[in-house]
Amino acid sequence: VQLVESGGGLVQAGGSLRLSCAASGSIFSINDMGWYRQAPGKQRDLVASITRGGSTNYADSVKGRFTISRDNAKKMVFLQMNSLKPEDTDVYYCKITVVSTSFSEFNYWGQGTQVTVSS
Repeated sequence: VQLVESGGGLVQAGGSLRLSCAASGSIFSINDMGWYRQAPGKQRDLVASITRGGSTNYADSVKGRFTISRDNAKKMVFLQMNSLKPEDTDVYYCKITVVSTSFSEFNYWGQGTQVTVSS
């Protein structure tokens, strides 16, 4: 299973970016999908997650500004980031939980995409 992220970059404070993550490979089903972020020397923190049924969960710091969505048919997850702040600067990682044909669950991570918000 491979995850390919795209959409990161440099944006001014108040601007927007949309991150995408596409999964490929031998995938029977995908349960939760999510986005995490990590600064150098710090732990990787949850930004937002979405279940297969569409229920969402957000970190308090991004509520009202970020929106997570998914396309189950295309095996993709998205993160729309609006009203970006300099403190949103981090490397963003997507994570998916894949269900195998034996109903075991495995977590996979993307390679990370840099988001930089200038003041």
